[in-house]
Amino acid sequence: MNPRRLAPILLERASHLPVVTLTGPRQSGKTTLCRHLFPSLPYRSLESLDHRAFALEDPRGFLNGLPEGAVLDEIQRAPSLVSYLQEEVDRDPRPGRFILTGSENLTLTATVAQSLAGRTALLTLLPLSLEERCAFPLGTPGDLWDLLLTGGYPRIFDQGLDPGAWLGDNATTYLERDVRQLLRVGDLRSFATFLRLAAGRTGQELNASSLSGDVGVSVNTIRAWLSVLEASYLITLLPAWHPNHRKQSVKAPKLHFLDTGLACVLLGIRTAEQLATHPLRGAIFESWVVSEVMKARLHQGAPPGLFHYREARGPEVDLLVQATDRWVFVEAKSGSTVDSSWFRPMEALAAQFPEGTVIERRLVHGGQESQLRQGTQVMGWKGIQDLGWT
Repeated sequence: MNPRRLAPILLERASHLPVVTLTGPRQSGKTTLCRHLFPSLPYRSLESLDHRAFALEDPRGFLNGLPEGAVLDEIQRAPSLVSYLQEEVDRDPRPGRFILTGSENLTLTATVAQSLAGRTALLTLLPLSLEERCAFPLGTPGDLWDLLLTGGYPRIFDQGLDPGAWLGDNATTYLERDVRQLLRVGDLRSFATFLRLAAGRTGQELNASSLSGDVGVSVNTIRAWLSVLEASYLITLLPAWHPNHRKQSVKAPKLHFLDTGLACVLLGIRTAEQLATHPLRGAIFESWVVSEVMKARLHQGAPPGLFHYREARGPEVDLLVQATDRWVFVEAKSGSTVDSSWFRPMEALAAQFPEGTVIERRLVHGGQESQLRQGTQVMGWKGIQDLGWT
C-alpha cells in the first residue's frame, strides 16, 4: 500500500485509546488504510445488509462476536451501535480495539463525541495530497493543469482509471445514494443543478441568495444542501477572519471544493488544455492550495484552523492559517510570472496584527520559481508539499 501521512498519527492514537474514528469522503482510502494498519482485527462493513441488520437488531450479540475488536466500516449506517460500543469498551478498554470509519459527518461526529467521549480519537482522511499522489507510479502529474484536472482520489492512480469517467460515476453514485439517504430527496435534478452551480463558485465567497435564485429553491434549502456537501467532505466553507471588528470586513465564508478533479468534472472541463484557459482556472487553483493545506493539517491530526480575509474596501488574503506558534498568510496565484502587486494584501493585513505576532507570508504560484522576496516566501506549486503547515 502506498504511504499515507495520517498512518503514524492513526497508529499513535490507537496505542492510547480503545477506539479511533476515521472520517472522510467516500473513496478517500479509509478502508484500505485501516485494514493495512490493523490486519489482525476482523473487518465488518455496515454497508453489507446482513452485517447492518445484525448490528441494528442485536447490537450486543454483534459486538459479543468481536471480542478482540474490529474495523467497523461505514459506522454511520448503524449509528445506534455506538451506544452499545461504549458499554463494550468500558468493560474492556484495551487500546486499539475498535477502528470506526464513516463517510458522512452530518450526525456521526456528534453521535461519536457524545457516546464515546474520552474513549475515541477523531481523525479525518481526505483524498491524496500532492506528496501522497506522487508516491503512486501513475500519480506524478505532467503539469499543473493535469494535477488540477485529475484531483486526488487514490483509485484513479492505483488502477490507472480515466479520471473524468470515474469522477463522473462517483458524482452520480453520490447523488443517488448519499444525497437520497441524507435529504430524502425524491427528485434529484434540482440538487444536481445545485452541485454544478456550486462547483462554479469554488474559490469564491458564498452568496446563498444568488445560488438560491439560480437553482430555483429557497435560501434555507441552499444552506441545508451546503451542509450536506460539507458533511460529505466535498466542500469546505472557509470562515472569514476579523482581526479588527471596528473595520468593515466581509463576513461571508469562502466556498472551496476539496477535490479539484471533481470540480472540473462538474464544470464540464475535460482536458488540461481546456482548464489552462478556463475563466475559473485561478479559483480552481486557489481551491487546490486550500485543500493541500487542509490535508497537511488534518493528516497530522491538527484542527483545520483556516480562514480567509477581505475588507469591503481594502486588502483580500486568500488563506490565513492559525498554526501552533504563528500565523501563516497565503496568496494563491495560478500565473507563472510573479508580480510585485501580489505581495501587498498580505503586507497590509500583517500591519493590523498586534506587535510581536509571528507572521509568515507565503505566495504559491503556477510556475516553478522559488525565492524570498519582500519578506514573502515565494514558491512554485510543487513546493507546497515541502512546507510545514502545523
